[in-house]
Amino acid sequence: MLNDQTILVTGGTGSFGKKFLKMVFERYNPKKVIIYSRDEYKQSVIQTDFKDQVDMSRVRFFIGDVRDSERLHRAFAGVDYVIHAAAMKQVPTCEYNPFEAIKTNIHGAQNVIDAALDCGVKKVVALSTDKAVNPINLYGGTKLVSDKLFIAANAYRGENYRTVFSVVRYGNVAGSRGSVIPIWKKIIDNGGTTLGVTDMRMTRFWITLEQGVELVFKALEESKGGETYISKIPSFHIGDLAEAMLPGCVINEFGIREGEKLHEIMVTKDDSWTTYEYDKHFIIYPHYTWANTQDILPGGVKVREGFSYTSDNNTQWLGVEELREALKAL
Repeated sequence: MLNDQTILVTGGTGSFGKKFLKMVFERYNPKKVIIYSRDEYKQSVIQTDFKDQVDMSRVRFFIGDVRDSERLHRAFAGVDYVIHAAAMKQVPTCEYNPFEAIKTNIHGAQNVIDAALDCGVKKVVALSTDKAVNPINLYGGTKLVSDKLFIAANAYRGENYRTVFSVVRYGNVAGSRGSVIPIWKKIIDNGGTTLGVTDMRMTRFWITLEQGVELVFKALEESKGGETYISKIPSFHIGDLAEAMLPGCVINEFGIREGEKLHEIMVTKDDSWTTYEYDKHFIIYPHYTWANTQDILPGGVKVREGFSYTSDNNTQWLGVEELREALKAL
């Protein structure tokens, strides 16, 4: 699928972009991979760190911002596939800089859509987040709008455009910059014995960067337009993660933060009308279609009415020992 193809990753210097770069060369033989981001320092770090891991002669580094429509049009020329990973992701930053979050997460999404349509990109996969589901903070609100834009972008194809748009949704990735694991690891490495927890009732899904990239590969391979892909992954209790990282640790429970949820939500009851379950994932098909029928990918079974998929009602769980083993693989 991606052999001899040109792939561009917006926000490609982040955790996802670096893992995608490594895995795409392990799995496929791409013609070119373009890392599109606005941070020249992070681009130089990748060039140094990955020089012995991937064929850097087939990697290009473009400085640019998704807010800049003209730059995107220039960058997307000749590109076959786009993974849209660029976003303002920090909840407090978005709350205190709402205009900037809107410019990046919403206007930037529309710019990506316009450039992809105009440049004849084959497929676009946009990365989403659990926070876009029933959002309670601005970050989640902007990503909800972004998801809606990418799904509805399929309506703009008509007879003149070929681009297919889909969405991949997952929560905080284990070990990434947005997770609690590196924060606690630093405390432990410095000899600390107390780990801060917002609320001991909290549950989260466990997904690795590898699993996130695998889901993107699946969306690139089979999407027809408008699907939202969600991995079937285990849950864990935040207290069990603390015990797995530092046995016998002291827990400082300081209260849930503004804009934070006790549990991650991936599929709501209202989504159950158009959600299908597959062997290793769910697909939410759009509630509103731009054609008379919606292409339902084979192998899926429609979930029951009122079904929801949240980190606290999951059927798969990681206990302390399982978490300890999972941490070794990060």
